[in-house]
Amino acid sequence: MANMNGFNANNVDPATDFEPIPAGKYLAVITDSEMKPTKSGNGHYLELTFQIIDGPHKNRLLWSRLNLDNPSEQAVQIAQGELSAICRAVGVMQPKDSLELHNLPLMVTVKCKKREDTGDVVNEIKGYAKKEAAGGAPQQETTNTPPWARR
Repeated sequence: MANMNGFNANNVDPATDFEPIPAGKYLAVITDSEMKPTKSGNGHYLELTFQIIDGPHKNRLLWSRLNLDNPSEQAVQIAQGELSAICRAVGVMQPKDSLELHNLPLMVTVKCKKREDTGDVVNEIKGYAKKEAAGGAPQQETTNTPPWARR
């Protein structure tokens, strides 16, 4: 049994379902990281929690899993490549602990992907880059000038 300290649901709006955010580039920080065992038990992955820090989707969370300890050499290579991109984006080239990557702004490229098992559309981080001057909302063209006329 847990003490609820007088919680009153009448005073708090209920949580709602979160729809995936639109594909685009968002300014975010890593807020949590944890090494977890793989489902099969024969390796480990680093789970990173990203929080969007600007724009209409501010405070939304995204996750990335990096298979740093895995029997598949390809999975490890992919994970190391992603970790390298994250390190370069936040300017920490040789972290001794994942905590060194926390709370440093970077741009994440988010895609929408359909899950094969449920058919639900979910977000997936597909890229990492250094923080840009603008952020938060998906980075889209804001000019009426046609692409071939821009310089």
